[in-house]
Amino acid sequence: MPSFDIVSKVDPQVVENAINVAKKEVLNRYDFHGSHIEIDFNKKDLTIQITAANDMQIKTVTDIIIVRGSKQGIDPRSYDVSKEHYPSGATVKKDIQLKNGLDPEAIKKILKAVKDSGAKVQPQKMDNLIRVSGKKIDDLQLVMALLRQGDYGFPLQFDNMKS
Repeated sequence: MPSFDIVSKVDPQVVENAINVAKKEVLNRYDFHGSHIEIDFNKKDLTIQITAANDMQIKTVTDIIIVRGSKQGIDPRSYDVSKEHYPSGATVKKDIQLKNGLDPEAIKKILKAVKDSGAKVQPQKMDNLIRVSGKKIDDLQLVMALLRQGDYGFPLQFDNMKS
């Protein structure tokens, strides 16, 4: 029986490459000349920590990271920039968490959308992914197209397609 998995994941190596490109851009920008700006990436926790002199530089560096990440193929919705920056001595710091895996609210929305679509498929929740199976590949492709049109707050990938 054909099936596929709906997941939301980020490749840490691609993120690290995007951050290295962002570091080079920050180093070469004239408006940051003489500023002490640090960008640290923790692969284990999937967090990015930015340290800069003021909040304007924090916002600019955050935008640079998101733009460089999107050029590397990372969806901008993967970055959780909702946390505010905080002072740390003479500098300002900001932590950006990368979203990896679907949260329970997104899983409920996706399951409801798949069931309401009327396609003859069976969605199943498995940890932080959803497996959709059906008798026809056309039904599965219909579900994929439906999910690409919706916005669930997470970038969705479709993995493990089996026919």
